[in-house]
Amino acid sequence: MKRLEGEYVEAFRAHIQDLVADVPTSAEAFVAWFEALKDHGPGQWDPLFDWLEGAASLEDLKWFLTQEAVGEAGFDDLVALTQVKIPDRAKLELARNYWDEMGRGNARGMHGPMLERTTTTLGIAPTIDTTLWQSLCLANTMTAFATTRRYAWHSIGALGVVELTAPTRVACVDAGLKRVGVPPEARKYFALHAHLDVEHSKAWNAEALIPLVSEDPSRARFIAEGAIMRLICGEQCFDTYRAHLWAHTHPLVYAAE
Repeated sequence: MKRLEGEYVEAFRAHIQDLVADVPTSAEAFVAWFEALKDHGPGQWDPLFDWLEGAASLEDLKWFLTQEAVGEAGFDDLVALTQVKIPDRAKLELARNYWDEMGRGNARGMHGPMLERTTTTLGIAPTIDTTLWQSLCLANTMTAFATTRRYAWHSIGALGVVELTAPTRVACVDAGLKRVGVPPEARKYFALHAHLDVEHSKAWNAEALIPLVSEDPSRARFIAEGAIMRLICGEQCFDTYRAHLWAHTHPLVYAAE
C-alpha cells in the first residue's frame, strides 16, 4: 500500500509540473507567489460557497458536511506528523498552530471534537462507503504527505495553503448554517476558523515558509507542489459537490456534462 501510495503521489507531482515551473526561490518572492494562490489558485472562489451561504437547504448543507467530515484528515494530527525533525523556527510555528488545534489545553476548545459536535447535532453519520472518491482523495493525499518523510515539504505547503484559503469558505458555511437555524454551538468550528485561520496563515508564512526557503531555496519547489496538489484536490471536490447538489436546480446542464 505504501508503494501504491508513492506511485500515486509521484504521478500527481508529474501532472502538475507546469504549474510550478516558474516558482521563485527567494524567500520573499516565494511567499508572494504562495499568497497569490488565495485569489488565483485552483478552486478558489468557487460559486458553491456563495450558494451554500445564501440558498442551500438544511439537507443540502448536511450532505455537504457529510462529505467534508469523512475527508477531514485531522489538521492537528497532520501538523504533529509533519513537524518531526524540521528546523527549529518552523517547528515552533507548527507547535503554536498545533496548540491552538488542541484548544490550548482545554478539551472543549479542541478543534476536532468541535467538528464532531457539529455532525452529532445535525444527525450526520459519515462513512467511507457513502463518500465521494474526490473527498477521500483529498484526505489520502494530505495523509500521504504528512506520514512519508520525503514529502515533508509538500506537507508544509499543503497545510499552509489550507490556512491561507479556508477562511472565506468556512465563513460561507457558517453563514449558511446560521441561516437555516443551526445553533451557535454546532457552528462554532466554522465560526472559529473563519477568523483564526487568517492569523494562522500570516504566522505560517512568516515563521515557517520564510525561514525554510531562506535556509534552502530548493524547498520552494516542493512546498509549492504540495500547495497546488492540495488545491486541485479541493477543486475536484467542489466540482463534484456542485454536480450533485445542483443537479435538481440545473438538471439540463448537469445532464449534458
